[in-house]
Amino acid sequence: MKYSFDMHIHSSLSPCASDDMTPNNIVNMAYIKKLNIISITDHNSMINVSSAEKIAYKRGILLIPGMEVNTKEEVHILCYFRNIEEGLEFGKLIYDSIPDIKNAEKFFGQQLALDEEDSVIYREEKLLTSASSYSIDEIDKLVKKYNGIIVPAHIDRKSYSILSVLGFIPKNLDISTVEISSECNEEMIEKMNIKGIYNIITNSDAHDLWQINEAENFMELSSLNLNEVFRYLRNEEKRIK
Repeated sequence: MKYSFDMHIHSSLSPCASDDMTPNNIVNMAYIKKLNIISITDHNSMINVSSAEKIAYKRGILLIPGMEVNTKEEVHILCYFRNIEEGLEFGKLIYDSIPDIKNAEKFFGQQLALDEEDSVIYREEKLLTSASSYSIDEIDKLVKKYNGIIVPAHIDRKSYSILSVLGFIPKNLDISTVEISSECNEEMIEKMNIKGIYNIITNSDAHDLWQINEAENFMELSSLNLNEVFRYLRNEEKRIK
C-alpha cells in the first residue's frame, strides 16, 4: 500500500521555527492533511519528539523519532531512530558536542521544549543550530550504533547540503536514501546524478504549519509500521520513487 509522509518537520524547539509549531499543532495539521507518517526533526535535539509521539499515536499517525544534525562540516543530516530512547541517548552526545553559545532569542527565535498539552517545560538557552564537533563519518557510525539510519537533507540546496559543501556523496557512508526539497525538479535531479543510485524522498522542511506537506509524497509499504519505513529508507527492495 501507499502511505503519505513528511519526515522533515521542525517544532518550536528549533529557533528558526514558528512558536505555533507545537506537538499538538503539528500532529493535528498532519492529520488534517491526511499524512500517515511524520517525523519531527529539530536541530541537534529530540526533546519535543516524546510529546509528539503520544499525540500522533492517538491520531493513528506513525511518528518516526528523528533529528536534523548539523555536522562539523556544516552539512545537515537527517537521523532516524527505531525508538525514542536510543534517539535521546544519541541526542545527548550531539547536545554535548555543540558549542556552549547562548541563544539570542531576539535574533534567532525562542527554543521551546513542550509537553503533551503544548505547555512550556523550559526554554533551551543553548543555541541548537550550531555545528556539532562530529564529522559526517562520525555521525554515520554513531547513528548505526544506536540502530538508526542517516539521510542527507535537502541535497539540492546551495547551503548546508552534502553536495554544496563536499561536492559529492562519499561512498563509504551508509546512505541509501537522499532528501530533496520540494523546489527540486527533474532537471536538477539529473544534474546531481543520483537517480537510480539512491532512493529519493521529498519532505517539507516545514518551519511553519502551512508548510507541512499535503499527502502528495508516498512510500510503498506492506503495512504501516516503523520496520517497513526503515526497509524503505534502506532501499532494500530498490523501490525508487
